[in-house]
Amino acid sequence: MSVNLDAQCLQCHLRRNVETARTLGTEEQATAFAKDLMRLYLSMPAQTSSPELSPGTTALFREHYGLDADRFRAEKQASNAFVLERMDAIRSRVEAAEDPVYAGLQFAVLGNYIDFSALQGEVSFDTLAEMLAQGEKISLDREVYGALCGQLAQARRLLYLTDNAGEIGFDRICAEEIRRRFPQLQITFCVRGGPAMNDATREDAAAVALPFPVIDNGNTVPGTALPLLGAQARRAMEQADVILSKGQGNAETLLGCGYNIYYAFLVKCDRFIRLFGKPKLTPMLVRERSGW
Repeated sequence: MSVNLDAQCLQCHLRRNVETARTLGTEEQATAFAKDLMRLYLSMPAQTSSPELSPGTTALFREHYGLDADRFRAEKQASNAFVLERMDAIRSRVEAAEDPVYAGLQFAVLGNYIDFSALQGEVSFDTLAEMLAQGEKISLDREVYGALCGQLAQARRLLYLTDNAGEIGFDRICAEEIRRRFPQLQITFCVRGGPAMNDATREDAAAVALPFPVIDNGNTVPGTALPLLGAQARRAMEQADVILSKGQGNAETLLGCGYNIYYAFLVKCDRFIRLFGKPKLTPMLVRERSGW
């Protein structure tokens, strides 16, 4: 009911976080941090996804280096500012497209690039600007898209699971086009319950003036870990006719869960490259199924 940690995931998580730790202090401190990180791995249940390590990792950074839980605040603010400057232009392009809902999804998926955790040291706003310039050219699975639209036409409730700050501005444009085509839909957005890497919270939803009801998942996992959901988010998951899940973190925690979910994200790690047989940063639109 999720993409559980394997040896490659653990190696990747350890490498990325120890690299960060080594920039913050001495080698002795980094070694002590790494040992505590490995103890965290041993303490987790066998069926654990990578995003579920995040709260414990954040606690270790605070314990060893005094880092604030919201240590990506500056990156989040910069991401929101970048997107806000471009929202009107992107909206105009989406509205002018032959299929505005498909175009909205194209830009929403490209926004998933704004991930300062999974793409550590690789995120560049210049690169994102280049990607957005070609936004209408990216390809999403047309068969899955057709199924999504067919279900949205019959649905009453759509739950939109967000991922990163900044990206949520493109999610707004996408959801506006969905509402325009399917006016009977009640669309609810779900953000994180507190600082979770550079993921969107209620503060980021407000920053992009999201014109839809907003709930949070009740925790600080950068994904949607079902056992940890707050009552409101769990109820929203159960009552939704369709769920649109943005980002790899949500996919990691939900794949195989059985809800009626459509996942939209960029491939960002070796595990997902193997899982889907696609190169890094490939745009994906896939439907929930058993046997992941």
